[in-house]
Amino acid sequence: MLLMLDLDNTLVDRDAAFRLVVADLLAEHGQPAADGDWVMSIDGSGFEPREDVERAMVARYGAEVPVAAIRALLNGGAAERVELSDDTRSALEAAKAGGWRLAIVTNGRVPQQEKKIRRTGLDAIVDAWVVSDGVGHRKPEPEIFHAAAVAAGTDLAHAWMIGDNESADIAGADRLGLPNVWVSNGRAWVEQTFRPTHVALTCVAAIHHVLSRS
Repeated sequence: MLLMLDLDNTLVDRDAAFRLVVADLLAEHGQPAADGDWVMSIDGSGFEPREDVERAMVARYGAEVPVAAIRALLNGGAAERVELSDDTRSALEAAKAGGWRLAIVTNGRVPQQEKKIRRTGLDAIVDAWVVSDGVGHRKPEPEIFHAAAVAAGTDLAHAWMIGDNESADIAGADRLGLPNVWVSNGRAWVEQTFRPTHVALTCVAAIHHVLSRS
């Protein structure tokens, strides 16, 4: 049995961590704290291209915020501040005890994503992880899910996917016919062309739902 999990805003609260480093940047360079909402909006939870976010921030702040500082924010970003909650850690350990193999499937750059995985101690819990830049495929492409199964030493025959992103996590699982849980984080599902197998408010609730189905 394989349980695949997204990293950002599923296993860890990437947006909360990113907001903290954005606030630090704005304060350091004398910019309004309220601009944090603007930066979060153009960042799109990390899904907007880094070069587009950089371009928008440079255009807004000019010489007031050095380009090097903006790049450091976007390249290091939330990796310095992410945390794994005790409840999520316990849920993952329960899955392991129940015989599940665990694999993180994440879009992003290898150095940044692996820093999050190691910083939070996820590397000592999961069996494997795959990062899109490392395998040359991004969610929802099927290849990245197959790569995760291979890395975990199994296949997709008895696999579930848990994630917060509709178009990457749930669409990817849906295309492969895999049962899945959408972590809503309080949002409503609006996509009409496909639906998740189950909706959970948090990653912890999602993991326990999967365990209850095995």
